[in-house]
Amino acid sequence: MSAEEKMSVEETVKKIVTRIVRKPEVDFSPTTTFKDLDADSLDIVQILVAVEDTFDIEIQDEELQKITNMKEFLDYIQRKVAEKQTS
Repeated sequence: MSAEEKMSVEETVKKIVTRIVRKPEVDFSPTTTFKDLDADSLDIVQILVAVEDTFDIEIQDEELQKITNMKEFLDYIQRKVAEKQTS
């Protein structure tokens, strides 16, 4: 996955998250967590569904439980998108 594609994935995920948590001025750093964004469980489910639909990927619950911050979440999404492109 090229740097340009990674930025596109990152920007798209940021747009999805900020729309769902209703915080347009969110400070999105690598260490930001869903808790930092005041995202409740319904927000998280909506984020996951929107990301899955947008990128046509499937997010595994078991793998998601290991993710603790936005950097890990973005890395995971980028990896899933790259896997889809090569299959």
